[in-house]
This record gives sequence, C-alpha cells and structure tokens, in this order.
Amino acid sequence: MSTSTPTAFETRTVHAGREDFASLGVHAPPIDLSTTYPVADLDIGTASFDALVAGQATAANPIYARLHNPTVARVERALADLEGTEACVAYGSGMAALTALLGAMRLQGGRHVLVVRPLYGTSDHLLACGLTGLDAEFVQADEITGKIRGDTALVVIETPANPTLDLVDIRAVVAAAGNVPVVVDSTFATPVLQQPALLGARYVLHSATKFLGGHGDVIAGVLCCSEVDAAPLRQVRAATGGLLHPLGAYLLHRGLPTLALRVERAQANAMIIAERLARHPAVAKAFYPGLGTVRNSDLVKTQMRGPGCLIAFELHGGHAAAACVMASVRLMTPAVSLGSVDTLIQHPAGLTHRVLDEATRAATGITPGLLRLSVGIEHADDLWQDLSQALDAASSMLAKAA
Repeated sequence: MSTSTPTAFETRTVHAGREDFASLGVHAPPIDLSTTYPVADLDIGTASFDALVAGQATAANPIYARLHNPTVARVERALADLEGTEACVAYGSGMAALTALLGAMRLQGGRHVLVVRPLYGTSDHLLACGLTGLDAEFVQADEITGKIRGDTALVVIETPANPTLDLVDIRAVVAAAGNVPVVVDSTFATPVLQQPALLGARYVLHSATKFLGGHGDVIAGVLCCSEVDAAPLRQVRAATGGLLHPLGAYLLHRGLPTLALRVERAQANAMIIAERLARHPAVAKAFYPGLGTVRNSDLVKTQMRGPGCLIAFELHGGHAAAACVMASVRLMTPAVSLGSVDTLIQHPAGLTHRVLDEATRAATGITPGLLRLSVGIEHADDLWQDLSQALDAASSMLAKAA
C-alpha cells in the first residue's frame, strides 16, 4: 500500500521540518525574526509562559523568542527526524549545546562525568577546566564500567573522534554505562553515516556549524534526544540565553536538503585522497577509517554507513613540514572548522587542540606533524593536484635543510 510519508533518508532530508509549509502557503523555509509576540489573552499567555519555562516544546502563545521561535522549531523537528529521536534542541553553537547538557546534568544532581578521549579540543577543555562544576574523569572506553560512581551523570564520547578519526563502539559504551546516559558527538559522521540514538545513545550532539549547515555560513549546535530529556535542555537554554538565532536556523534548514548529496560526494573524494596520501613519500601515515588505519576501524562496517569525509595524516618532518603544506596549498583553504562544501586543512596541535596541554595532545596522537583534512565536494583530481604539490614543497624544504 502506498503512503505519502517519506521513509528514505534522502527524501526526509528534503522534506523534514516542512510539515506546516502548506498551511503557511510557502515553499521555502520562512524566517520569523520577532523577539516578542502579542499576548491577546493574559490567562493563555501566563499558561504558555509556564509551559515554555518548564521545557515544553510548544505552547499556545510563543511569548518571547528566547523561549520559543517557530523557525528554530522547524529545524529542530527536521533534525529529530533525521536522527530518529523524539526531539531536538538547538543552540547558538556546538559548545553551547554541550554546556547546556552539562548544566542539565547538574540540575538533576549529577556531579561526575566520564569522558573518552580524543574529542574536540574545546570540548575537552570545557570538561577538564572545572568551569561546569562537574568532576570530569578521562578514561578508556573499556574502563567505563569500573569507573561509574553513584553520582556519575553522563558518559561523553566522540566517534569518529576529532582529529584522529578513532572510532568508539557506541553499543559497547552504552552497555558498559548501564543506567548512566551516553552522549555521542556525531559531528564527523552526520546522520547520513551514523545514528547513535538507534544504537542506544541517550543524546546525540552535533556542531551543526559543520556538515549540517554545510556552507560555512552558520554557527549552531543541536542535541537530539527523547522529549523527556529535551525538557531540561530547553530550561537551561531559556535560562542562559543560549538559543540559536532564527537566521541561523533558516540557513541550517536550507542546507539540509543537500546533506546526503554533500556527504556522499565528499566521502567519495576522501576515499581517493586517503589512498593517495597513504602512498605519498612525504606522509608517514594516513588516518582514515576506510583504510583500516584508525582505532576500531572495523566499526565502520557495523555502526556506520561509510568512512566519512575527514582524513588525518602524519608528515615526515613534523611541525615544519605541516606548516609548509598549509602555506603551500592554493585550492584548499588553510582554516579550522570542517564539513563545508569546500576543502579545509588545519593543524590540530597549533589550532583546534592548542588549548590542551602538550602531554594530553601527545597521549591522544595529536603530534606536531599531524594535519586534518576536511574534504569538500570539488573534483578529487583537482584536490589531489593541489595537495600533492604542497606535499612535494614540504619534501623539498626538508631536503634542502638536511
């Protein structure tokens, strides 16, 4: 029997969050920039205020944009659909989303968090610096069960991990954590390649700045979870003002219809580039799940639908060689961030993970000669021509210095 409800992921990326477009008489996502909303009936307004402050998703009257905005709500519905969760809560950045989650854990009485490294440098720093008031303990994935305490509120993992592309077994971590909720930073994978909630994770975190937005023009973060778990996240967002701006929500929603296409094209390019990097004499090692060269590479066949669009590679010659490559690329952009339509190359030890101490960087494989490549949707041969000439330039520099 036919149905008008789309089931294919690619179709859902196009139509998710657009359920009210027909009633609104629009075709493109509308933007509601209102900061406040008329209160025609005080009793309804008061009830709506109470409901929104308590963390409900909607109310009869939006009251104030910090509590609810329809443009933001649409992209939240879309991303919940794509991640297979009941709810999604959007924030002004990925770090704002993580901070809100940690704040919600504090509200619920948690004091202890288990963290598996490596993960994004600023996430690591936030957890380690004590700002949140939580006791963050950094452990290996196979140590989780023995480290859980009575006040353990959360287990934090990132897979694929930033920047080494290590994979973490989500099902195994969820089993080890027992009743302790697990949050998976799935930014590198996107829901195209991985849906952690379907593997048992309680929360799915994205820096939506990256692949979900996909065009380098919006900063956003989201947490996908159950409706019950979303309520305290909305409470923290309302209290702290960490909301996503409606224009950012519009840009994010606008980018979703091409998400699967962008990831598939960039991943195809990454496979080609990774194989060529692994053979280049300037490269000591290429780290890519599709090459089997990262920790737990076999998981790419079981919990993922592909190896992704990020590559890390270690250069002979350390920092000097890495700096030379970044200075020598012409088509690629030497810049932090990832997941855009264009290719970005950056130096984790000097940029995204600079905030970590040297011992932590060394222990997690973030060496002076490591570069991270976020492969875009350009033609693979053009990308390789640019990267290979930059690698050759580094080799030539080292030869002259020898």
